Amino acid sequence: MHLLAQIFIALVCLIHVYIFLLETVLFKTRGAKVFGIPKAEVESRAVAMSNQGLYNGFLAAALLLGLVYPDPAIAKAFASFGLGCVAVAGIWGAVTVMVRILYIQTMPAVLGLAVLYLL
Repeated sequence: MHLLAQIFIALVCLIHVYIFLLETVLFKTRGAKVFGIPKAEVESRAVAMSNQGLYNGFLAAALLLGLVYPDPAIAKAFASFGLGCVAVAGIWGAVTVMVRILYIQTMPAVLGLAVLYLL
């Protein structure tokens, strides 16, 4: 796998580890602030955000497997799956939540897919 592809995969993986932490472990403190959740709504949203965070953790795990799996074909499949899921989730998040998600999630994932398949 090309080094530039590995860099994009690692970047997207780290973004999703951070999102996982914000939505699970850190939601009631840092996460709620980052996502602009009013203090009055933090407790009522905590369980749903934790569930959402778990999905982001699964995406990070797929990307990590794409980086470390010893068989190059399987590693590429994991990376492709992870990047593709992130791109789709980012588009959906941009449409339903905020446009900024398109730049934070979708663009790095699409660039990663492009590098993965073009280099």
